[in-house]
Amino acid sequence: MANENKAEQKFRTSIGGQALIEGILMRGPDKQAIVVRSPEGLVEKVEELTLVRDRYPILGLPLIRGAVTFVDSLVRGVKALMFSADYFPEEELAQPGKFDRWLEKHFSGEKLQKLIVALAVVLSLGLTILLFFLLPTFLAGLIDPFIDSAAVHNLVESVIKLLIFAGYLLLCSKQKDIQRVFQYHGAEHKTIFCYEAGLPLTVENARIQPRHHPRCGTSFLFVVVVVSILVSSVVFSFVDWRNMWVRMGLHLLLLVPVIGITYEFNRYVGRHDNPVTNFLAKPGLWLQNFTTNEPDDSMLEVAIRALELVIPEEKGKDEW
Repeated sequence: MANENKAEQKFRTSIGGQALIEGILMRGPDKQAIVVRSPEGLVEKVEELTLVRDRYPILGLPLIRGAVTFVDSLVRGVKALMFSADYFPEEELAQPGKFDRWLEKHFSGEKLQKLIVALAVVLSLGLTILLFFLLPTFLAGLIDPFIDSAAVHNLVESVIKLLIFAGYLLLCSKQKDIQRVFQYHGAEHKTIFCYEAGLPLTVENARIQPRHHPRCGTSFLFVVVVVSILVSSVVFSFVDWRNMWVRMGLHLLLLVPVIGITYEFNRYVGRHDNPVTNFLAKPGLWLQNFTTNEPDDSMLEVAIRALELVIPEEKGKDEW
């Protein structure tokens, strides 16, 4: 009976991806691949993965590895976006400004790229923290003179966080330039579903797969917001909740454990298929209505090629 149950378990891969400008980044256990459909045809870039936590084992410990993996994925994602954008320059290039000329003069091509990546990562993290952590705290602080309960304050701040998160996704989904990126996002999900089902990686097989995947970055970010609400509700019961600056400081201090808890939660949910985990995954799946669109066949071809490039030679090495 145990063998039968094991055979019935669905294979889940640790391979994940990211939609790019007319392309897809796929990341496997050993390699990552970028495939872009440029005006001249498919462009491929494959790299061996070297993870910082492999050099420093302490960074692979539970509750720490989540934040490390998140930042590492963000850096690699920004680099991949820059790579894909290089194949689609603006039709009319403007003359470089004084700041652009200064950068080109003082930094080599490689150093300039590292600087741009670093700035993009810092801005991305800063915008995320500002929108989903500090702004809700500030807005909720405006009603503090009218309430006497920490529980009511936490409830108001939680509702504001969720509304800002949902509004941000809705606003992104309405941007015309982003809609094709979200189509590639759907192609990535469909292709991974096809691979996990054990079907040949063809456009026909991928096309019929769902576009909402439980191990998606959208779901991860949603759970980060929810976990931050739960953790802060507990912590703020022991501090001066009326002091807005104290609350903001605590939100920043709690970021690493919040992301760590979320990462471990997603690993658990991703490995189990039961009514409880399915229920917990539903909000994140619903939010993917904003961040995934139905792809066309050419997008599925890109996703399939990117996935093929990172499937490990050792069967089962990429099991979740």
